[in-house]
Amino acid sequence: MKGRDQTKRATPDIVEVVQLISFSIGSERFGVQILVIQEIIMMSAITEIPNSPDFVEGVINLRGNIIPVLDLRKRLRLRGGARPDSPKPGTRILVVEIDDSVTGFIVDSVAKVITVPASKISPPPDIVMAGVQSQYISGVVHLDEGILIILDFKRILSLEEKDALGGVTRMSSALVEGTPR
Repeated sequence: MKGRDQTKRATPDIVEVVQLISFSIGSERFGVQILVIQEIIMMSAITEIPNSPDFVEGVINLRGNIIPVLDLRKRLRLRGGARPDSPKPGTRILVVEIDDSVTGFIVDSVAKVITVPASKISPPPDIVMAGVQSQYISGVVHLDEGILIILDFKRILSLEEKDALGGVTRMSSALVEGTPR
């Protein structure tokens, strides 16, 4: 028995960690689990699609695939104004696969990959944080630099909006490509 007790004490506790990509929209800091992100690309010319929802900026051609691009600031209805007409140098597009559909989300900047113990992630508060509805938030983390709001990209769009985006993608394939916004 003594040998087993010593082994239990000598074995360190395994700490579950979560890797997040942190990004900013205005002055707010957000995070998303790294496995959700397919890639991060620099802002490129976006072809506007007529009659699309206001948060849909248009579509881009990503290596032969036409994908819709959404302005995450508008989608989350963040205070602090709209995105400037000309993107800043740090503006990026997070390319995410949601329910077998690839979508791009415009963010102001991408900071870094953060590794956080899962135990440090708190459930989302009942109140609205930074103007973001709590249904989009999967948790919050208190870091030295402040609070990081963890978004759940699977909840960012309703079923109707996902269907509408599918229509935008189909319609844009029929349009002449190469008309930048």
